[in-house]
Amino acid sequence: MAEDNTYESMLCVKPEVHVYRIPPRASNRGYRAADWKLDEPAWSGRMKITAKGKMAFIKLEDKNTGELFAQAPVEQYPGCVVEAVTDSSRYFVIRIEDGNGRHAFIGLGFADRGDSFDFNVALQDHFKWVKQEGELAKLEASESAAPKLDLSFKEGQTIKISIGNIKKKDAGGAKLRPMGGGLLPPPPGAKAGGVIPPPGGQQTVTAVQTNTAPFLDFGSPVPAAQPNSDMWGDFTSAGSNSSKDAVKSGWVQFS
Repeated sequence: MAEDNTYESMLCVKPEVHVYRIPPRASNRGYRAADWKLDEPAWSGRMKITAKGKMAFIKLEDKNTGELFAQAPVEQYPGCVVEAVTDSSRYFVIRIEDGNGRHAFIGLGFADRGDSFDFNVALQDHFKWVKQEGELAKLEASESAAPKLDLSFKEGQTIKISIGNIKKKDAGGAKLRPMGGGLLPPPPGAKAGGVIPPPGGQQTVTAVQTNTAPFLDFGSPVPAAQPNSDMWGDFTSAGSNSSKDAVKSGWVQFS
């Protein structure tokens, strides 16, 4: 009863097919369409392929009235219900049933090669879907049979999480970024425009005098140069001599 209430879907419709009487199979090599009377079909009409659950049905109907001529229930494909001939792709042998347990084999032919291709693909797609549904059902059954992992907390159960040492940031102790030129801002309480003395009372060194005598010593001692108290002495003597020469000559002499 549950299968009778299943929705019936349409898989394929072909407006013109031909039915042939076929002779008994002479050997196990298969049927040949050349052995049939292809120019004298026993019946011509419309063909439908429907699906109801896992079953597919090949229905041969009158093209005008829709009266059912024959029906072939298909449980699997490829199988014994639908068999292709060995000498053509447009002809098949199908097993029809009358609903009382009796069956017979008839020849089914299509006028166009594309119609026979659609007939073949419609059956293949349906039973491919049936196979996928069966595998999915087995997977769901195996998952339901497996014991489920219970990760819920039991009554009175607690959990402790160690996050580690987290240093709290002090909003008032944020470091100040140096301003342009590499200078730090003045500390609180300093007057504007004032100069900050160096820490620890250190004095800045104006100049460092170096003695280059050790680098020029080639064996004879050279006394260290004594700093002249008058930094402008050489320039003054030079200037005074030139001025005297200029007064004597009355004009500047170029050497």
